[in-house]
Amino acid sequence: MFTFDLAESGRDGGKDRLQDLECVDAEKIVKMSETGKICTPEDDTPPLDMSPVMSDGGRWIDIRMCGCCGALRPRYKKLVDAIFPEDPQDGLVKTNMDKLTFYTIRAPEKLDRVGEYLAQRLSRDVSRNRKGYVVIAMEALDQLLLACHAQSINLFVESFLKMVSKLLESRDPDLQILGSTSFVKFTNIEEDTPSYHRRYDFFVSKFSAMAHNNNQAPDVRIKVRVAGLRGLQGVVKKTSSDELQVNIWDKVHMDKIVPSLLYNMHDEDSPSPSPSDDTQHASQHQDTTRPTTVAETCLRDLVCRAAFGSIKSVLKPALCHLDNHQLWVPNRFAVKCFKIIMYSMQSQYSHVAIQSLLSHLDDHTRDSARIKASIVGVLRETVSIAAAGSIGPSVLEVFNTLLRHLRLSIDYQLTGRRGSQGSVHKQPINEEEEKLFQEAIITTVGAFATILPDYQKIEIMMFIMGKVPIPPQDGGHNMLSATGVQGLIYFQNLRPNFSQEEGNLLLQNMLLKSLHQVALAYTSVSMTTTFTSTAFLDPLLRVSLVADVRVRLIVQQILHTLIDRHGNCEKLEKIRIPKYINDLDLKVEKCSRQDLAFMRKHGPQFYSMLYENLLQHDNSDENFHAIYCTMALLCVELGGEDVLVELLRLTLGLQEIACKPQEENDLSTPHICKLHAVLAAYLNLISQLTAIPALCQHVTQVLETRKQEAPYFLPETTFLEGDSLEQVTLPDPVNTNLLFHQNAINEAMASSGHEVSRLSQPFVPLRSDFPSQSRYSMDVQSINIEMDQVDTPGRERPSFRACSLVKHPGEEITFETLKKTLTEKTPDAEDDEARRREVVEKFQNAPFEEIAAHSEARSQQLNNKLNEIMDMVSKPSVDASGRVVSLSGPFQVKSVPVYEMQFPDLCVY
Repeated sequence: MFTFDLAESGRDGGKDRLQDLECVDAEKIVKMSETGKICTPEDDTPPLDMSPVMSDGGRWIDIRMCGCCGALRPRYKKLVDAIFPEDPQDGLVKTNMDKLTFYTIRAPEKLDRVGEYLAQRLSRDVSRNRKGYVVIAMEALDQLLLACHAQSINLFVESFLKMVSKLLESRDPDLQILGSTSFVKFTNIEEDTPSYHRRYDFFVSKFSAMAHNNNQAPDVRIKVRVAGLRGLQGVVKKTSSDELQVNIWDKVHMDKIVPSLLYNMHDEDSPSPSPSDDTQHASQHQDTTRPTTVAETCLRDLVCRAAFGSIKSVLKPALCHLDNHQLWVPNRFAVKCFKIIMYSMQSQYSHVAIQSLLSHLDDHTRDSARIKASIVGVLRETVSIAAAGSIGPSVLEVFNTLLRHLRLSIDYQLTGRRGSQGSVHKQPINEEEEKLFQEAIITTVGAFATILPDYQKIEIMMFIMGKVPIPPQDGGHNMLSATGVQGLIYFQNLRPNFSQEEGNLLLQNMLLKSLHQVALAYTSVSMTTTFTSTAFLDPLLRVSLVADVRVRLIVQQILHTLIDRHGNCEKLEKIRIPKYINDLDLKVEKCSRQDLAFMRKHGPQFYSMLYENLLQHDNSDENFHAIYCTMALLCVELGGEDVLVELLRLTLGLQEIACKPQEENDLSTPHICKLHAVLAAYLNLISQLTAIPALCQHVTQVLETRKQEAPYFLPETTFLEGDSLEQVTLPDPVNTNLLFHQNAINEAMASSGHEVSRLSQPFVPLRSDFPSQSRYSMDVQSINIEMDQVDTPGRERPSFRACSLVKHPGEEITFETLKKTLTEKTPDAEDDEARRREVVEKFQNAPFEEIAAHSEARSQQLNNKLNEIMDMVSKPSVDASGRVVSLSGPFQVKSVPVYEMQFPDLCVY
């Protein structure tokens, strides 16, 4: 008796299943038994438990035993069995495979049954360790996947994924590699109707485990790892393109995928390719099969597919992996990883990586300085790759984070301990490591500035300058100085060898170095644009006068960078007297009107700063060179007529200080010699730039005299001898032939048409708090204005002194005094109120003729007073002896009464 079970199809589907039976009597079977079996008796009499359904020539056929008869098996099973040869080494039977492919294409509804049957055979072969037949089954599945694109392929894929899972669960490396290879082929197929209920959690876990394989055989280990990495790449490729698929960017998946990639990238056991030219082709092939190379490719593909909301899902596991495996020191591998990430991600998302690194730096605040320096180094390399302006919307927050860590590092260096302020357990620090960390931050600040537009660089410089501690004008320790910038900082729990002043100087040094790095990245166009706010210029000039030599030098270097616009700084950084100015190859252009206006407003601050800097007792040779370079750049870049005259006044004023008698001069002999040398080189530069013959002749004559009589007044000698200047005996007084004469300079400048009236005025610097002063400062105590008010006839009016400012001995005029004076009621307040009521009542009740007469009389009195003033203006000035004094020089004009002047018609209204 032959039977055929219809449990899967049900009774209604029995007819369809019977169509697959290849026998003569199959089409004649029309009746189903009560037990769900279709049968045909083979004997002359029907079986006892079934009714006969067909008789053919007196022979009954029962099909309840169809497994014993191949002719009654379903056709898809026969086609599947036909692709397997007797000897597995012969491989897949291609002709039969073509038949199976054609069959599944003609009848796509059979595809799921084909897959299920193949899965059954593969499970049996895997359990029996028949690898040959397993390979054939997987090859057949791959070909069917590529050939069939029907909607019912989802059911076939489920069987396929079960078979891949079966292979991956095997302990045999070959079967694991085979399963991974088949899965990668599957991921390359684009499904017409994706299945959103499909899960890939098992594959992510299994492929990650394969990527960490530690088989003792190197070849097997490499192959398994490569297979696992490619499987992970396939999972990402299959799921990342469709948002409705499983979210591969979830933390549970990324925590497995990203560490697997980084683990293989950092694996040092992988064989390196041979550098020989003869084996170049073999090396390239070997390089594509190395886990390191495959992992890098997978990481690039993963980051490239990540959208804006998914970038952090990749970055966080990467940072955690570097922490867990202590890969920050040295940071070569970390730099390599983030370079791959930055080059792979979309440029508009670059700021996400930068912000992630900054946040990670915050998490390591209490770690060692070496780790933090390595993170900052990675940040610097990352920024250099980022596109312009890709720091993100919060630019100041980025710099604020870096400067906060710089301040913390200085605190750790001063206190000698690392930890929070109230923490009991504080770790000792390594001072050298802290210095390296500080230098790394400063360099990173400059790297950040390079990718910013210029207008943001100005804001950053102002922001940094606002954090520089500047001593207040009163010499106290206020947190805010008079200009509103940060004052001196009070550090707690300092080490015995550090003081508060040293702490502030160290913080000034580091912040100004950061500011210098930003200035190096800035391209100066106009002084008005560069120093757009006094909140930047005033503190910068004030901090140039602090006690520390290094801080003053950094400020001069910042000014060099901001003033120099034509690359002249390198040519003027050394004090020298060239015979011909063309040897310096300076690039000089005409100063713009905006720069001239800027120097008219802020020039006195620059001149006073240079004056006081040159007179600092502890100046080193570097300081003298830097100050000379600043003076030279002002002449070259901003050398208008007014600026040139003021610079000459500055030079002559400094020469006068240097020529004071020794008992009145507190400068040392080397300082005086260097000051004379700086002024000589500077006047030589001005004379050759202006090309005024008389000025060049005078300067050359003085220089020749100094070469013969006083070589210690020349830079070639002064800045080379060093300590030997202590033994020089200066003439007292200095011979006039060795000095530059004001009269000769005046005549030379006047001969070229320059205005020399201010040259005769001695140079007087502004006070040390000049940044907060106005250009035209005024002494409040000198205000003494008397005015006579004309009132009604017969009423006496006392003389009025402006603001009633009568200074008593020991009284200071302050804001409170002025406020009290203005708000205080005068003793005559009641009289003034009575007079006001009287005037109002008069205009309300008096007749019109009386009011008109009163107004006419008052107008006549005002007219007489105006005529008196005009007569006084038109009369010539008379001195005490009665002689008429006439104006001379450029200000001489012909005195004409104002009321007799003829004005153009356009000016008369």
